[in-house]
Amino acid sequence: MSAKSIKVSFSDTYKYYNGAKYISGTHVFSIENGHLLLDGKAIDASNSLDFIANDSKSTFQLHDVIIGIGFHWERAEKQTFSGNISIVIDNDKLVAINRLHIEDYLFCVIASEMSATSSLELLKAHAVVSRSWLMAQISRHNDIAVHSNDDAERGLYVRYYDRDDHKLFDVCADDHCQRYQGLTRANNQTVRTAIDATRGMLITYNDEICDARFSKCCGGKTELFETCWQDEHKDYLLSFIDNSQNSNDLDLTNEANAISWIKSEPKAFCNTKNSKILKQVLNTYDQETQDFYRWRVSYTAEELSEIFNRKSGLNIGKILDFEVIERGPSARIKLLKIIGEKRTVTIGKELEIRRLLSPSHLYSSAFIVEKSTDGETFTFIGAGWGHGVGMCQIGAAVMAEEGFDFLHIIQHYFRNSKIERLWN
Repeated sequence: MSAKSIKVSFSDTYKYYNGAKYISGTHVFSIENGHLLLDGKAIDASNSLDFIANDSKSTFQLHDVIIGIGFHWERAEKQTFSGNISIVIDNDKLVAINRLHIEDYLFCVIASEMSATSSLELLKAHAVVSRSWLMAQISRHNDIAVHSNDDAERGLYVRYYDRDDHKLFDVCADDHCQRYQGLTRANNQTVRTAIDATRGMLITYNDEICDARFSKCCGGKTELFETCWQDEHKDYLLSFIDNSQNSNDLDLTNEANAISWIKSEPKAFCNTKNSKILKQVLNTYDQETQDFYRWRVSYTAEELSEIFNRKSGLNIGKILDFEVIERGPSARIKLLKIIGEKRTVTIGKELEIRRLLSPSHLYSSAFIVEKSTDGETFTFIGAGWGHGVGMCQIGAAVMAEEGFDFLHIIQHYFRNSKIERLWN
């Protein structure tokens, strides 16, 4: 959490100043002229304070935590956490950092990403995937969050967003990394059972921890890593139709095939309307989105042009048309040409396309655009929710419901990989 002021409620006594002082109850931290204030009073600290729990069962609450930043479900919540907390000055804001053991972190992540009522095998699979992703990120330490390959003279603007090297902490708590909402939703013993049963298990490939990605719904076919992030192929993140046949004989990089695919509803694990299964994957606010497998949204040309020009800063004038330059094998668009009255630009990659063509984000970049006869309305018809790389959460939930165990689920989504227990 990052804000000008941070309100914290301590359920028990916490130590700070190396145990010289104690704190409990509700307090407000703020910043003034680069100095840290506690309840409006300056305190003798350099740029941070560490608060250490006296008891492993002690908890603290953070008020007004913003979740879903930049997405259509963005909102503020009060969240409860275990472990310790640090309040750190970072430029002109304060950052609240929760410090805890990786397995306790995962307990909260799984309940935040999935419903705590999910099936045990689904929770086990997600525990291994989330643990692997976390360890892979910590081990590689990316330098920057936004990677760009722009060529303004050619009208080319290609960007992708990956985990940045969070210098103050390992991972953030929102969808940018993994949803981590503390103990707020971690209220089911099944989640703890899944964490304990898979303790220390990681997905590996060629003796390296896999960068195990996941998204809500692949839309029927998984995507390649390089479509969404850096141009680096990973042999364990392959593209295939998400069903038990595991076929990959449909070329969705071909525009005609992509159009036919997106306009149809092919059989896939994630093609389900079973409310029991969906409630396992979709938290309360996620259930506000029902049309994830195939979706549709329309804008007037004026609305869409305003959104794009404002969010991109490119000012291409009124949008006249679109042309797909390159699709990935799941039909997700990697490069999209946008023809405007003033200029024509080409944008990419997957998330940048979604970001620039919606007030928040389009559900995915696997879409086609239909223009009205008068050119004044654009309708996006799309497939899937998220980048589609790695594990499809809804598909995995269906697999678990159909009797697949967590090992089969992981082997289905992460081909050529192994599962190893690195600690227990």
